[in-house]
Amino acid sequence: MVSSKCAGVAAGLAEGRVMPETGLSQGLTNYGDREFSLYLRRVFAKSMGYSDEMLAKPIVGIATSGGDFNNCHRTTPELVKAVSRGVLAAGGLPMEFPTISLGEPYLTPTSLVFRNLMAMDVEEMIRAQPMDAVVLIGGCDKTLPAQLMGAISAGKPALALVVGPMMTGSFEGNRLGACTDCRSWWARYRAGELDDARIRALESNLATTAGTCAVMGTASTMACVTEALGMSLPGSATPPAVHAERLRFAEASGARAVEMARDGLTPERIVTRESVDNALRVLFALGGSTNGAIHLTAIAGRAGVPLTLEHFNAIAAATPVLVNLKPVGAHYMEQFHAAGGVGALLRELAPLLHRQTVSAAGETLATRLARVPAYVDRDVIRPADDPIVARDALVALFGNLAPNGAILKAAAADARLLEHEGRAVVFRDLADLAARIDDPALDVEPDDVLVLQNAGAIAAGMPEAGYLPIPKKLLSRGVRDMLRISDARMSGTAYGAVVLHISPESGVGGPLAAVRDGDRIRVSLRERRIDVALSDEEIAHRLAAVPRAPLASRGYRKLYAEHVLGPERGCDFDFLVPSASPASPTSSAQSR
Repeated sequence: MVSSKCAGVAAGLAEGRVMPETGLSQGLTNYGDREFSLYLRRVFAKSMGYSDEMLAKPIVGIATSGGDFNNCHRTTPELVKAVSRGVLAAGGLPMEFPTISLGEPYLTPTSLVFRNLMAMDVEEMIRAQPMDAVVLIGGCDKTLPAQLMGAISAGKPALALVVGPMMTGSFEGNRLGACTDCRSWWARYRAGELDDARIRALESNLATTAGTCAVMGTASTMACVTEALGMSLPGSATPPAVHAERLRFAEASGARAVEMARDGLTPERIVTRESVDNALRVLFALGGSTNGAIHLTAIAGRAGVPLTLEHFNAIAAATPVLVNLKPVGAHYMEQFHAAGGVGALLRELAPLLHRQTVSAAGETLATRLARVPAYVDRDVIRPADDPIVARDALVALFGNLAPNGAILKAAAADARLLEHEGRAVVFRDLADLAARIDDPALDVEPDDVLVLQNAGAIAAGMPEAGYLPIPKKLLSRGVRDMLRISDARMSGTAYGAVVLHISPESGVGGPLAAVRDGDRIRVSLRERRIDVALSDEEIAHRLAAVPRAPLASRGYRKLYAEHVLGPERGCDFDFLVPSASPASPTSSAQSR
């Protein structure tokens, strides 16, 4: 059967029209002689043993992001082999190429700083090298968003293949999964409930296989969101990294990429306002990572689909939390996969979804839903009329502390703190936090509000430090949650009453920089507000005396500081978003 693209090419040739170049002949290196450029390319391709017959096939690039500093991607070589097998079986030529690898716990100051750099790498390598489609292999937190951002901007047929989540481990009869359990057990250690020997023994049992975190952290959230968005094959988000099914999805992704190349199915036909709204619904129904708000906003922005925090709130208010996974619930990704995965969740959300969206599989969401298996484990995926939380898994807050917005993961917080007013206990920056949080002399009580300043994108790279530790003096009294606010992020595996992404950030003159010890701060989920009990005049007076965060003076960090947008714009670069204009170093576009 001749594909529509092939038929169009044949018709174009018959009419004498100049058709788009494909395969090895596209994007030729410029030597000033086109025929020589193609001749030279064939010469060096043949040095790798390729025949003329193979070089005439559609080329599928396989973007790999493995490396020794990325434990999540340990199975990448095996996945590349399976993708290649699928490409060859479908009549294409697989060509592997490397990109930057972002291993979450190994990067300083934080992996978010390098997400945009990886997105640029992916975009330029897709555009610069001769490929007709691309399979993007990744998974660790910022990797998948970076790959999607780059692929959308590059505009060639693309689909994602995630590496898959870890399996759980065990310790003293307790089931464990990185990294929600990393945090809960560390809190017990800080409280003196575990000694050094037990916490060291625990280390070897928290992450026992290849793959991404076993809970609904950022990696799993973005894998599921990507499937809901339509940029990966149906069912491919949840099989564990070490399962044979993961390899079968890799093979299927390679085969499908060949068909996408022939049919010309590009991201612009997949990532639309409707598919973004579907992905938002899934983000909320998962009780997903707060980082998902930043990444989905950036991904949508690359497709020219603005995603405002007001729209974010409107969707959240009408979406129940249905997935019973840590940190919001009790289970792990392997249970979610066995329970029915994203397909079963989409079926529960069907009345709220746009069902005519098209996925990388070349089918509508309605077609996919019609074949979702009937089985679902109701302990893991709840019915829409019996949710874990009725609405507002993640919400955007506004007020005189966050004129451009902030994010609260209400579904993972102590409910009593969602309407709360308390005294501010302020830490000027990350160094101040580390130096004083466990000081026995720290003036802090359970109803106080811990405030971290100068932890935003420009001042500190926006690390996952918003999950401020509970002071030891309070841990020893049994306190396990407090209201905490900052312009930082937190891991998707974290939990608690934590307000994040305050914008504009304090380091560029945002009002958070005006807060002092003893100020009264009020947070209201009901009103969607976060405020400090200060007049506008007093805030302005204090800010006038606060120095701005110093900007990096060279290299990529200088580029980042001068052009990163605020979290409400996805922390993308202003010059990479179709609707944005360049920012000034002092505003960083965060106030726009």
